[in-house]
Amino acid sequence: MNKQKREQIFKRFKENNPEPTTELEYSSPFELLIAVILSAQATDVGVNKATRKLYPVANTPESIYALGVDGLKEYIKTIGLYNAKAENVIKTCKALIEQHQSQVPDTREALEALPGVGRKTANVVLNTAFGQPTMAVDTHIYRVSNRTKIAPGKNVLEVEKKLLKFVPKDYLIDAHHWLILHGRYTCIARKPRCGSCIIEDLCEFKQKTEI
Repeated sequence: MNKQKREQIFKRFKENNPEPTTELEYSSPFELLIAVILSAQATDVGVNKATRKLYPVANTPESIYALGVDGLKEYIKTIGLYNAKAENVIKTCKALIEQHQSQVPDTREALEALPGVGRKTANVVLNTAFGQPTMAVDTHIYRVSNRTKIAPGKNVLEVEKKLLKFVPKDYLIDAHHWLILHGRYTCIARKPRCGSCIIEDLCEFKQKTEI
């Protein structure tokens, strides 16, 4: 895919959705961090249902840590892998209190040192909470990047690096959200909705559908 096509694709994404954001509900970097940890192999809808009950009761490192693992499980037991996630969240709260004055750090190295925080989670927090030009490649972004040929790659890290290289700089901050939303609602896994896609004429996917 050439530079001009990519420019047009992201121009359309911006015109269609000028201020995209995550569908996870949060009101602070800490709430976002916990929501992203909980969202691994779970839906944003499911995470939001749990955090709507949790955050009014506990939404700081100290208050969640005070719940303990068993107390936290009561709020997140509807989410997949909740046992492991509860352990990681409590450990992360402890680390934030002891090492970061209860503040979420704004560097990749510090974020990835937290329990339950991998590269993708760190990228989401750096981008969404701190406005850094990172690319958190999930299953949706991986599929869209390869299918459209915006940034094809054999693995998640390869796609991430190509997106950072190929996405026009003016669109880099928001590209992560546009691509996720496009993959979630239009360029879906089983049968993409090409007929209602705003970038269909620019996309290089060969088996287009009429839906």
